[in-house]
Amino acid sequence: MGLGGVGTVYRNQSASQLYEQALARGEGRIGADGQLVVETGKHTGRSPQDKFIVREPGSENHIDWENNKPIDAHVFDALLARVGEYLSGKDVFSLDCHVGADPRYRLPVRIITEFAWHSLFARDLFIDDADDAGETFVPEFTVIDAALFDADPVRDGVRSSTFVLVNFARKIILIGGTRYAGEIKKSVFTVMNYLMPLRETLSMHCSANVGGDGDVAIFFGLSGTGKTTLSSDPKRPLIGDDEHGWSSDGVFNFEGGCYAKMIKLSQSAEPEIWAASHRFGTVLENVVMDPQTRKLDLDSAALTENTRSAYPVAFLPNFVKSGMANAHPKTIIMLTADAFGVLPPIAKLTAEQAMYHFLSGYTAKVAGTERGVTEPTATFSTCFGAPFMVHRPTVYANLLGERIAKHEASCWLVNTGWTGGPYGVGSRMKIAYTRAMVNAAIVGALRHVAYEPEPFFGLHLPTTVPGVPSEVLNPRNAWTDTAAYDAQARKLTALFAENFARFAPHASPELLAVAITA
Repeated sequence: MGLGGVGTVYRNQSASQLYEQALARGEGRIGADGQLVVETGKHTGRSPQDKFIVREPGSENHIDWENNKPIDAHVFDALLARVGEYLSGKDVFSLDCHVGADPRYRLPVRIITEFAWHSLFARDLFIDDADDAGETFVPEFTVIDAALFDADPVRDGVRSSTFVLVNFARKIILIGGTRYAGEIKKSVFTVMNYLMPLRETLSMHCSANVGGDGDVAIFFGLSGTGKTTLSSDPKRPLIGDDEHGWSSDGVFNFEGGCYAKMIKLSQSAEPEIWAASHRFGTVLENVVMDPQTRKLDLDSAALTENTRSAYPVAFLPNFVKSGMANAHPKTIIMLTADAFGVLPPIAKLTAEQAMYHFLSGYTAKVAGTERGVTEPTATFSTCFGAPFMVHRPTVYANLLGERIAKHEASCWLVNTGWTGGPYGVGSRMKIAYTRAMVNAAIVGALRHVAYEPEPFFGLHLPTTVPGVPSEVLNPRNAWTDTAAYDAQARKLTALFAENFARFAPHASPELLAVAITA
């Protein structure tokens, strides 16, 4: 790896040891309930424009270069050498772990970091081999995270001081210039997104749980749409929070932990996540804390809206210990947080519509979350995870479509966003109503209810859902000004149509038939 000159290597440290190291090095503070609370500085989220894949013959023809940025191998090699020089004499932390709960698809990974808390983050988020790892552990991929090393764009051939480089030939992920730990998690997910389809396994940015009779439900959705919240159900053990594979035998978790958003987290509405985030071993990123009492202020976005909690899945009261379900999903939920206030709170999708919305990957940013965003802004992220998808989108979409057809999964579009008007006018859909709708879809309570057509997106809306007022089920009826709703709906359909135009040349006739037109 070119890291022969490092100082002490703290290998496979326990959580307690990593706490001691992090506190001694001034990396974080202890919260009132024992959490390790850290700040990530100027980077409070991922830096997608600084992520590159090394161009090399072995992976060249598999990668979608329209959505992945290439970088030359010699640039990677030179920057790796520079990182080696930077780490010379510095202590590092090394964790042996793996990704993929199913032994047949397991990827052994070594995580090397200069921060102790990054090693604890990796221990929480990945499947921990530290207690069993010995000299026989052979990583298939290695992550090197030099968080405090800033690249020189002119000298190093990268875009900025921050870099995330994935090299499939050398099987190394090189990260620098950012303290945000999510880069570690998502770069490893990127590797799995490359490897799994080559083995006829669908890699998915989704959460998953399983019912008492073995029925699996998966939840697709971008950040902030409710994947973690809605899949954490006391009646349905959690398979995993964020990243899964769907093989010929069923669904398995890639990870061993959860990475939950903390902003405005409610103990009453989300008790499992709240409890897991208030205990020793959890890492909290950019959560505001009283310096005296060490109590958390979960409503504060003083550091960022993207406050995060990283904890092992074992911190939840109800989870699948194996991380596997030897069953195929019967219910597929596609989540969106529509800040335009247009999409219905729940709609049944045909298989073709599910494929369409999977390729679209729609949600919306709200005003004020980013500089310059003054009104709802549509975000389309293919396969609900475009920054992490390596192959062409149709590779993942075709794998999903084949599985929906073969296993006769029911598919649903669920809007956890706004109703009665756009953000700033309407109100956020009540989590209790959304839970009731999702539960009704999963248990089959919507099989025999009446449906009404929705004119703008071609959806079918249930007219009744147990535990949900009927007046909220049709979004047009929730607006006081229906003409304003129609204008907003036409605006959103135009955005959908514009986004899908890039897929149209390669789409099947069945998919084109359900495509939304302006």
